[in-house]
Amino acid sequence: MRILALDTSTEYCSVALWQDGAVVEHCELAGQKHSEMLMGMLDALLNEAGVKLAQVDGIAFGKGPGSFTGVRIACGAAQGLALGANLPVAGVCTLEALAEASGKSRVIAALDARMGEVYHAAYEKHDDAWTTVSDPCLCKPEDAPAVPGKDWFGVGSGFAMHGKALEERYAGQLLGMDGSMVPQAAAIAVLGAAQFALGRGVDAAEALPLYLRDKVALKTSERVQR
Repeated sequence: MRILALDTSTEYCSVALWQDGAVVEHCELAGQKHSEMLMGMLDALLNEAGVKLAQVDGIAFGKGPGSFTGVRIACGAAQGLALGANLPVAGVCTLEALAEASGKSRVIAALDARMGEVYHAAYEKHDDAWTTVSDPCLCKPEDAPAVPGKDWFGVGSGFAMHGKALEERYAGQLLGMDGSMVPQAAAIAVLGAAQFALGRGVDAAEALPLYLRDKVALKTSERVQR
């Protein structure tokens, strides 16, 4: 089985190809140039692997949460490619992708959502599959959902921006943290392959982003109050 994966939910643009468990990934710091870079990176990846899009079995994409524009780019690209090649798609939560990439078995994933908030979720791995302990949500770091027990590992930009508040929220429960981690296509490819193996691929028209916030900016009066 071959799965093509892509993620543009942060300032990084990444693409990956999963082939029977082996993953090749290309990742670049894109800033705001994801739409300019993505298709070229995908072409380069497929050419390097000697694989044509028609030989791919499915397309996985980072569905969010993350940058509104970035998540829309990933969703739109996955839809366009899938429609053109008549392929199924699988949307993968970027927070779960952080957990997968961490190499840990108990993970609190937090992405900086700006406006003093984080995108948050918690996962545990059992028998090589992730169980959701706390569903993806938008919250203030000091109000992050509780998790049971100890030996949790924190990952994502939420810990880089709000490490002190999250450490206090999970006092005595954190084994460590890595605030430098970002969602990337390699982990999305692995999780997407698992979805396809279970028959959970969907039609391209059903490739939908995961938004956890409706409001993306504060009014001047609200900024002053904060």
